[in-house]
Parts: sequence; structure tokens; C-alpha cells
Amino acid sequence: MDAAGASGDELAALRARVAALEADRAVTRPPHHRLRSFFAALLVVIGCVLVPLGLVASWTSDIVGDTDRYVQTVKPLASDPDVQAAVANRVTSAVMEHIDLPSLLEGVAPEQRPLAAKALGKLGGSLESALGSFVHDRAQDIVASPEFETIWTDANRAIHTSLDRALTGSDEGAVKIETDTVTIDLAPVIERVKERLVASGLDVAAKIPEIHTDFTVVRSKDIGKVKTAFGLLQAMGMWLPVIAVLLVAGGVLLAVHRRRTLVAAALGVAVAAIVLGVGLTVFRTVYLNALPATVSPAAAGSVYDALVRFLRTSVRVFATLGVLIALAAWLSGPSRPAVLARRLWRSGITATRSTADHAGMRLGPVGPFARRYRTWITWILVAGAAAAVVFWPHPTAWAVVGVALGLLFALAVLAFLAEESTGAETPPRGAAQV
Repeated sequence: MDAAGASGDELAALRARVAALEADRAVTRPPHHRLRSFFAALLVVIGCVLVPLGLVASWTSDIVGDTDRYVQTVKPLASDPDVQAAVANRVTSAVMEHIDLPSLLEGVAPEQRPLAAKALGKLGGSLESALGSFVHDRAQDIVASPEFETIWTDANRAIHTSLDRALTGSDEGAVKIETDTVTIDLAPVIERVKERLVASGLDVAAKIPEIHTDFTVVRSKDIGKVKTAFGLLQAMGMWLPVIAVLLVAGGVLLAVHRRRTLVAAALGVAVAAIVLGVGLTVFRTVYLNALPATVSPAAAGSVYDALVRFLRTSVRVFATLGVLIALAAWLSGPSRPAVLARRLWRSGITATRSTADHAGMRLGPVGPFARRYRTWITWILVAGAAAAVVFWPHPTAWAVVGVALGLLFALAVLAFLAEESTGAETPPRGAAQV
């Protein structure tokens, strides 16, 4: 047989071999795998879509269902300069609206008029503007003092039940939800300002009647729809995040290529959380731009940031957790960079164990025990880390990173203990030394 014939036979044999491999591949991949892949992808997508809604539902449940959580959320606002300035301006306006300057001065006793004139005259300008500046200074003193923080905290703790009822539509109470506004009564602050005015020598302030004025917390043109959505999200509570996680986990377990699906699902959860974070930032700008001129944008921005602070923390937690899980799944895969990373890990563990052995370190029965039950111990450590994140009351992104680093360290210790000893055996006691 000539060379051309031999070459043709080899080509035909090669083609037959390729056809056989393709046939075997078709046989080993049943048609139901496509169906499994479809439903796995569907579950993962639905779970990722529910992640932002689940985070909002959990945040809503926290704000309404937990008084301490709500107070912890709004407490920093008492020391916020923008909120303090807005409250001082609102209190000053409310007090000045109820002051009839001529009649009040006529009612001042003759012996007190020089003191009142002296107190107001130092400020210069017209008497009305001087009185306004005087009242504003006293209001500013109140809101900048620790007393205002106490008033603010106690008021928010007291009104939490009313806020719950107002948002769910069952009652109004101290917190009023009007057509498009959620407001808090500033009467206690005004009373403190009146007391401070009297203490400063302006006894006529004692004749100012009880004043109830409102500080706007939230303003929305669709407050009715917000109440409906709020009640729905509150009812979902912690169940919606759990459902989202279960759907994603079910999709991964159903998938044919689980590791690849796990990487995609974890990254999908991270992206979904990041989208919610971007949405919160965009909505902040839209919300502030829609406020009327009577509302301080700076104060409204501070209130918005305080209310969504823990929601943003949840966004960062889910984004960090998704990235870490995707990275761990990828590092356990067959790709060349992942294999190289694992080799470097094993080389480092082996070198460390070898150094320890040559230094005289002996593990006794610990080493064989770690080698024998290494798989079980690994899963226990992973389960413990997962439980720490799940049962942590309100974890932060740094807490998740800390748990991940702790798990990595524990796995390194386990690998060190399970590594075969490379050092020389300890000579028997009493043996001759050379």
C-alpha cells in the first residue's frame, strides 16, 4: 500500500473515531438535561430578582417591628447639623407666628421692660428681626444640646407604635400620615425653647400658648400606595429573603453543572444587591428634587440616609457574600488559574509543615485523626461559618469578610494538621547519639 492510501485510511479512521466520540457524547447527555438546565436557570433568575425585594422586606420589618432597631436608626439624626438647623428654623417660625409683639410688650410689667429691651436691643436691627434672631439662638441652643438628643430619642421611641399604626392604616396617633406627608410634632422642643426664652429674661414668652408644629420626615405624592406596599412588605418580613435564597439554592442543586451554576448564581445575587444599592442612590436624588421649597433638602437627605442606612448595609453584605461564594466555587474548579492557586496553597502548607517537622514539632494522634476525618471537619467548618452569617443579628460586609477569613484560617490549620509528616522520627529514649 502506498503512502497516499495509508494516509487516507488513517484519515478515515480518525473521522470514524470522532463520530464515535460524538455519538457517545450524545448518549451520555440525555434530553432531560436540557429540561433540568432550563428549570435550574429559571429558579436562579427568580431568586436573584427576589433578592432586592427580600432585602427591602427585611428592612421594612425591622423598621416597624423592632422599636430598638427604629430608635437606633433615627438616633444619629439628633446630632446631624442639617437636621438641627431645619428643626431650629421650624421652631423659630412657629414661635414667631404666635407672637403678637405690640400686645406682648404692652403686657410686660414696667420693671421688666428695661430687661426685655436690653436683651433684644443687643441684637440690633428692628425689634421684630431682633426678637426672631433671639428666638432662633435659643432654639439653636436647644437642638445642639444633649437635651435635644434625649427629647428626640424619647419621642421616636414613644411614637414608634403610632408610626406602625399610621403606616399600616389602622391609627394615626402622634405620627400623622397626611395626604402626602409623614410628620412628627415638635411641641416638646418648642416648650423647651419657651422655657429657655423665659430663663434668658424674656418673661413674655411664658404667655405664648401651646404650639404644635410638624417636622417632615417623609414626603411623597403617592403616600397611599406607599402605605399599601409597606403593609405588604411588612407581612413578607424575613420570609421573602429566605424564599429567594432557597430558590437560588434549588436552581444550583437542579443544575447539571453545579459548580458553574453556583458561580453564576452567586454573581447574580451580588449584581441584584448592587442594583438595589444603585436604585437607592438614584431614588435619593429624585426624591430630593421633588421636595417643595419649604422642606430643607439637606435635612431631608440626612433623614433619607439614616432611614436606609441598614438597608445599604444589607446590600453590601449580600454583594460581598455573593462575590466570596463565587470566588470559592471558581477556585474549586478545573480551570488553569484555579488549579495553580490550589497548588500554591498546598505547596505553602507542605513547606510550613516540613519546617515545623524539622523544628521538632510532633502532633501525635492529632495528625492521623485530621487526615481520617478531614472531609467531615471541612464541612463542619463551612457549616459553622454559614451559620455564623445567617444567625448574626445584623451583620455588616466587614463581618462577612471576617467570617470568610476565619474560615480560611481554620481550613489552613486543618490542612496543616492533616499533612503527612516529612521530618525525621524522634529517636527512642536512651538511644545512642552519634
